[in-house]
Amino acid sequence: MAAISVLFPFSLILLFLSGLNAVSHQKLGTTNPLNVTHFLNFHQNATYQRQGEGHGFGFPLFSISATTAAARPSFLINTLSKTTKSHGINANLSASKAAATARVSFRYGDTLMVEVMVGTPPQKQRMVLDTGSELSWLHCAHKDSNPPPFDPTLSPSYTTVPCNSTVCSQKTIDFPVPASCDDNHLCYFTYTYADGTDVEGNLGSDVVNLQPSNPTASPLRIPGVVLGCATSALPGTPGLMGLNRGALSFVSQLQTLDIASKFSYCIADRFLSPDSPGVLYFGNSPFAQYLHYTQLFTISLPLPYFNRAAYSVKLQGIKVGNKLLPIPKSVFLPDHTGAGQTMIDSGTQFTFILGEAYTPLKQEFMLQNRGSLMNAMGGDFVFQGAMDLCYQQPANASFPQMLSPVTLLFDSADITLDGHQLLYQIPESSAGNNAVKGNVIYCLTFGNSDLVPVEANIIGNHQQQNLWIEYDLQNSRVGFAKARCNFN
Repeated sequence: MAAISVLFPFSLILLFLSGLNAVSHQKLGTTNPLNVTHFLNFHQNATYQRQGEGHGFGFPLFSISATTAAARPSFLINTLSKTTKSHGINANLSASKAAATARVSFRYGDTLMVEVMVGTPPQKQRMVLDTGSELSWLHCAHKDSNPPPFDPTLSPSYTTVPCNSTVCSQKTIDFPVPASCDDNHLCYFTYTYADGTDVEGNLGSDVVNLQPSNPTASPLRIPGVVLGCATSALPGTPGLMGLNRGALSFVSQLQTLDIASKFSYCIADRFLSPDSPGVLYFGNSPFAQYLHYTQLFTISLPLPYFNRAAYSVKLQGIKVGNKLLPIPKSVFLPDHTGAGQTMIDSGTQFTFILGEAYTPLKQEFMLQNRGSLMNAMGGDFVFQGAMDLCYQQPANASFPQMLSPVTLLFDSADITLDGHQLLYQIPESSAGNNAVKGNVIYCLTFGNSDLVPVEANIIGNHQQQNLWIEYDLQNSRVGFAKARCNFN
């Protein structure tokens, strides 16, 4: 994970979206700009602004810089790899809590970060935003972390979860390993991720506060949120907010409390505006009318390599330019073991697809972009172990122009990727001696899942730039719209 180096608070939040468009299969290969411009202003002297029939609650943004490349490809649980096995809501908000929209901050880097206040009195905590896992957890033991770890002994509202409770015995069944009892009869968890790392500790519950931009205004106070109090460390990860569909994910708990059954985010373009943060919403999206939705794909029968709590969608094909790749649709369907699902994951930086789809994508991308790209490295250099289509060009040259776009075709919603969504300039520290002196290396932002190895297609956060994405748990769907979410 990336180290955290700089924190920039913003008290005035300005969200700008323009040119929102989503393309259905009937309009494939065309652009359909809606020419919609929305401004959501949250000033220090206002805690919310009316949006349609509901209220949008503004919260402070923080920009968090990452200085090193991510050490792991994903926070997805390791079942995907075949090689591994009461405090009430504030009175001013309660009347409209079902439609409440809570807005928190993150900045795109190697990971997406949010900042929340936990406990009584509140303790400031940073968490990685992860739609690929369930458990939300905080560091409770490592005194050298920044900000300081969560100390449950300083919060009288913190309660431990006994191992004979319903939370421990029934609601952890979708964890990689269900929770168990420790020597003190408390609920003990070990949560394992795709790269083999894990966190462990005890489950507890406490108040989570989302603080408005006005420091004198009352926060959105969420009672009894179940969190992991981790006593082991993931390097560079201060904490994690699990947002998948599992019973104990942060958004599932908000749904149980009748606060929100949806959340959305928009990741800023880190190349055009590297210091511009993105935005995270809990509740009804103010841009729902512009979204094109695709239904989530579920399998009720437990299968060894199918993640039932993930945001799985039906990937039906891939286009490069106007050419539909000759990939059988069966490649994108889970097999009898559950392997092969397609997931949207904010905790994975890049996109990984199974080898049967990756090989024709790589070949066609090379063919169509021969005039735009220089000095293909011929597979001699592989970035992050799975991204083997890389190019080098002079460092003073402009970013390659006129790249053929890549379109991911879903059921009733497509995502077209271009420009910086397709090529990533790798850090100099990762290039080593592979680049000719004076050159830089760009790699295609798609990797081969077979080389990770993960038996799934994973759409990472790099490809999610410039998209407003809504996760609708109540209606089991995900919505997309092209967007600009840079803050000015």
